[in-house]
Amino acid sequence: MESTVVRCAEGHVFSTSTFPMQQLGSERIGPGRLLRCPRCARLRQAVPVKGGHRH
Repeated sequence: MESTVVRCAEGHVFSTSTFPMQQLGSERIGPGRLLRCPRCARLRQAVPVKGGHRH
């Protein structure tokens, strides 16, 4: 399964396999998605890190 490396609004970088690429209505905020950050344990806007795909 492919993972995507993302950065949350607090600047924490982590990988996720659940980064949805389709538009999710009200959960879509600009280029990012709302994800629960494992570092700050809150829902944060997260954006993909360039060149950060893991296989």
